[in-house]
Amino acid sequence: MTSIGGAEMVDWNLAVATATRFVRPGPEVSRDEARAIVAELRKHAKASEAHVRAFTRMAQPDATGETPHDTPVLVVDRPGWIRANVAGFRAVLKPLLAKMEDRRSTVPGGAVLGAVGGKVTGVELGMLLSFLASRVLGQYETFAPASRSLPAAAQGGRLLLVAPNIVHVERELEVEPHDFRLWVCLHEETHRTQFTAVPWLRDHIEGEIQSFLGETDIDPGTLLERLREAAQSLAGAKPEGEEGEESRSLVDLVQTPAQREILGRLTAVMSLLEGHADYVMDGVGPDVVPSVAEIREKFQKRRASGAGRLDLALRKLLGLDAKLRQYRDGERFVRAVAEEVGMDGFNRVWTSPNTLPTKQEIAKPADWIARVHRKADGAP
Repeated sequence: MTSIGGAEMVDWNLAVATATRFVRPGPEVSRDEARAIVAELRKHAKASEAHVRAFTRMAQPDATGETPHDTPVLVVDRPGWIRANVAGFRAVLKPLLAKMEDRRSTVPGGAVLGAVGGKVTGVELGMLLSFLASRVLGQYETFAPASRSLPAAAQGGRLLLVAPNIVHVERELEVEPHDFRLWVCLHEETHRTQFTAVPWLRDHIEGEIQSFLGETDIDPGTLLERLREAAQSLAGAKPEGEEGEESRSLVDLVQTPAQREILGRLTAVMSLLEGHADYVMDGVGPDVVPSVAEIREKFQKRRASGAGRLDLALRKLLGLDAKLRQYRDGERFVRAVAEEVGMDGFNRVWTSPNTLPTKQEIAKPADWIARVHRKADGAP
């Protein structure tokens, strides 16, 4: 990856080094405090399993009373989150980058990227990851490859809890730390339950992602331009006003009708997963998280407002505004369906890819109920 002519499209090692160098330090805690926080997060992650199973009625225990999980729970710092996500990106993007490497010497702009190798791209990606690494509280890594320092399930998958970010937010919001830590664990455990209780879900999403990437038809120079655009915003190099409507999301790389169709399906399923997790964490909350109402109110205000002008500009550029809408729209869908047909009725959503809601049904839950329930129950 260090040679110019034969370098990979992305210097992944440089991406990790850059992100680790520029990521902001976490909140100050003593060594004893850090050990106690890690231990508590592990405890809450374990306790969340039973709470989520009982509320969602998914992943019920077998005859022995056990519900085996082979996906590890890792409490990480910001550099640990960076390393884990670079490994995941590298695995998921491998087919796309191989395709782009094949054509970069024959398309306009390809020579530019070929001259600088993967180093510029690695730096740009590292800058973006340094921004994100201080904001993610937890993550279920669906396609995570295992490594010596970052174990994963046999078929991929691990649950990450980013301890310094959790501590930072609980202090910023001035909420009860033990309640907030359990609340976060409930959300992430719901994601782990979704993928461990629904065997086809991981392969379905991976297939959609690979179909999306397979349709990608952009020249390497365009990709470099988008990444540089993002890094310039992160560094504050864009002139005043350019962060507004003219800023483009990286998702705007979509160029074909087929990709737009795939992206619509992916948006719907991600809205479902995120909204379901939000619904569960608040639904479980009153029984096990006494201050859940206060936490949700403060967290929603923080989520909506961002940390300032630069943060809002980056959200738009990276497509994070769309992710925030996924939480909101998905939670409304889950709540509406559960209120109408109950939790068992909602759980029909996990029957097969055909019972997943469409993007239109996320906005109109009654249409999903009509399609999945009334037809299945023999209603006209």
